[in-house]
Amino acid sequence: MICPQGATFSKRLTWSINDVPVDLTGYTAKMQARDSYGAICTAVVDITTENGGITLDSSGNIDLLVSATETATLHAKDYVYDLELVTGTIVYRVIEGKFIVTPEVTI
Repeated sequence: MICPQGATFSKRLTWSINDVPVDLTGYTAKMQARDSYGAICTAVVDITTENGGITLDSSGNIDLLVSATETATLHAKDYVYDLELVTGTIVYRVIEGKFIVTPEVTI
């Protein structure tokens, strides 16, 4: 996942099983990016359905949003991230990998 430093980060993902979108009504979600796996440091990106950084819908859409003000504070480098969806006591890790912050040129 590529995040431009100093710009609004907005991404739409769609979760489907066997090509059928999952109805995410009633789910919650959280995504964090950190320096490394297992890092006990504070997450550099911490968005959730509760803080408005993630919205979900009945068509399986997962919308991620980090403001330009927030991305401006990120150091340009590679982080790791994952995104979890929760329904009841079941937690699904639907995507994970590198969260790459590219440096801003125009300031």
